[in-house]
Amino acid sequence: MGVSRRSLDTRLIHAGEIRPGIEGAVELPIFQSANFESVEGEAYHDIKYMRLGNSPNHAVLSAKLAALEGAEAALVAASGMAAITSVFHSLLSVGDHVIFQDCLYGGTYDYARREFARHGLTCDFVDGERPGSWGEALRPETRLIYVETITNPLVQVADLESVVAFAREHGLISVIDNTFASPVNFRPTELGFDLSLHSGTKYLNGHSDIVCGAVIGRAGLVARVKRMMNYLGGSLDAHACFLLHRGLKTLAVRVRQQNESALTLARALEAHPAVARVNYPGLPSNPGHERAARLFDGFGGMLSFELDGGAEAAKKFLDAVEIAIVAPSLGGVETLVTMPAATSHAGLTADERRQVGVADGLIRVSTGVEGAADLVADFEAALAAL
Repeated sequence: MGVSRRSLDTRLIHAGEIRPGIEGAVELPIFQSANFESVEGEAYHDIKYMRLGNSPNHAVLSAKLAALEGAEAALVAASGMAAITSVFHSLLSVGDHVIFQDCLYGGTYDYARREFARHGLTCDFVDGERPGSWGEALRPETRLIYVETITNPLVQVADLESVVAFAREHGLISVIDNTFASPVNFRPTELGFDLSLHSGTKYLNGHSDIVCGAVIGRAGLVARVKRMMNYLGGSLDAHACFLLHRGLKTLAVRVRQQNESALTLARALEAHPAVARVNYPGLPSNPGHERAARLFDGFGGMLSFELDGGAEAAKKFLDAVEIAIVAPSLGGVETLVTMPAATSHAGLTADERRQVGVADGLIRVSTGVEGAADLVADFEAALAAL
């Protein structure tokens, strides 16, 4: 049986690996070399050179990531934003137009709103749950539609099937940021997306110790992105490649526990009298629950909530938690909490945050792999201190 036909758990360990191991090494060594011996006749982008992202460490990672999502090709980048911006600048030209989902990671939203115009690009934002309205944003120059599997920070689930159908009907490239779900919970290529993006800093690595990104999908598109990234210098360094490679091997066991902990915590928060609202697709009360249950293998480790006391109560809550760490990232083995208005979405104006539903007192939670009962007790103690 080929590796590509085995379970996700097995692919995480064995896909893309060099066998037999180099000098018998079970784990791939770090190729800490800026350049490699050239072969006569190689084209520039085929020369092995660290900036070109084609060392053995890069090659193994790319093959493994492609196998995880059942895609033709993949590449790794120096950060999630390096992956995202390289996609825009490799697939779009002056005069092109993009349709974005309206609630996105603040860095993506901010880049589109602030920087697109300087590059001769335009965009519109649409409600990801109202496909009937997307046609109003369509233009003759529209080239790409961009969504998130689970949105940051409201954990909404767009009508992903309709996104793929809309893109095919109108000849658009469909791009999805799959960071929050990870390949354990959702594999966009299987649904028909052209490209899947990740901030590998989060779940793929899982240990809060490197910054990296990934682009996964159709080989022709990935090749175009890689060529642009070669020019921009967004390659991942060898040691970070090694850490991402190591982190990927525990992805499935980490994410499945995070799924369970997030659901347990979301249920406890929803039942608490001090909590005004909980955003988590695993709750039957969530508008995206049916869609998430149908499309995903798990509801994810991310949730967000608002307190009756608003921003002041949220600040007191963050001061009171003990197990959870107040920090702006996500996807690691430790539970992290943050207020997006002051971190991931701080680049937006107050009006822009209100338009996309990010309240000043919204608290985002990334569950780690601690005991779920301990997390619930920690949150309930912090709520009792308000």
